[in-house]
Amino acid sequence: MKDGVYLTEVDRVLRPGGYWILSGPPIRWQKYWKGWERTKEDLNAEQTSIEDVAKSLCWKKLVEKDDIAIWQKPTNHLTCQNNRKLGKSRNFCPANDPDQAWYTKLDTCLTPLPEVSDNEQVAGGKLAKWPQRLNAIPPRINKGTVKGVTAEVFKKDSELWKKRVSYYKSVNNQLGNPGRYRNLLDMNAYLGGFAAALVDLPVWVMNVVPVNVKANTLGVIYERGLIGTYQNWCEAMSTYPRTYDLIHADSVFTLYEDRCEMDDILLEMDRILRPEGSVIIRDDVDMLVKIKSIIDAMEWDSQIVDHEDGPHEREKLLFAVKKYWTAPAAPEDEEASS
Repeated sequence: MKDGVYLTEVDRVLRPGGYWILSGPPIRWQKYWKGWERTKEDLNAEQTSIEDVAKSLCWKKLVEKDDIAIWQKPTNHLTCQNNRKLGKSRNFCPANDPDQAWYTKLDTCLTPLPEVSDNEQVAGGKLAKWPQRLNAIPPRINKGTVKGVTAEVFKKDSELWKKRVSYYKSVNNQLGNPGRYRNLLDMNAYLGGFAAALVDLPVWVMNVVPVNVKANTLGVIYERGLIGTYQNWCEAMSTYPRTYDLIHADSVFTLYEDRCEMDDILLEMDRILRPEGSVIIRDDVDMLVKIKSIIDAMEWDSQIVDHEDGPHEREKLLFAVKKYWTAPAAPEDEEASS
């Protein structure tokens, strides 16, 4: 169990009141131990270790039935703090930012939940149920813990992205066509407005918060019921080639202008975009002209169109499609075939 480091990281990313489900070894080892080719003693020790770590994290075991066991993280840490005084729980981590997880080492200390005044409160704020959760003001914003983002900013951003996505559909009429796109990537998601505006379509959006942005908004994205991750776009993304059907990039190239080469970002986009997949890039017109010259050399079809507010805006949009093509045969191959 490495002193419980893996379960401690699960606790860090699990929301208050969230669940952890374990299926497979060592659960129900009494029945399967022979098939697993392990001893009873070994499996019993492994399960005991898991149970002990879970208790030290103040998790409550809800059920162990058939081949699964389910634990629940507490909704706040009041009881856990009392247990800590009695030596029955882990040490709490020193004051730091638990949201900073890019190239951060795993630790064995317990990440403290936001403080509450009584045991009935949910640390960090209670979330609305889906689908209301998508457009409700996220608790982090209500509490003023996201730099520069207020409830009013959140509402305006949501309306802005509804307008922008409507415009996208008028330029790329396939965006509103169910079945044309499924896996989408937003390279600079901010509050998740692009994904939220697509909620009525059968699509799945990976919302990326670049590690270089001023405001860390990944927590807001998850509080909206969306999914996301951190990424430095000067590095390769940890995903398969040809993962995404559509990639959306809002001001990504301006953000990374002095950090790495534009060509490298575009080549990574090419790697993770499937053949005949689409790209929507928003940026300053001068930046888009440079991008288009590289995209044309990559054999993509592309066009620059005006901003949704008209031709006088410096920000423009580039729509592109990655062509389905293969490299031409080598000269010796052509001679051999003839």
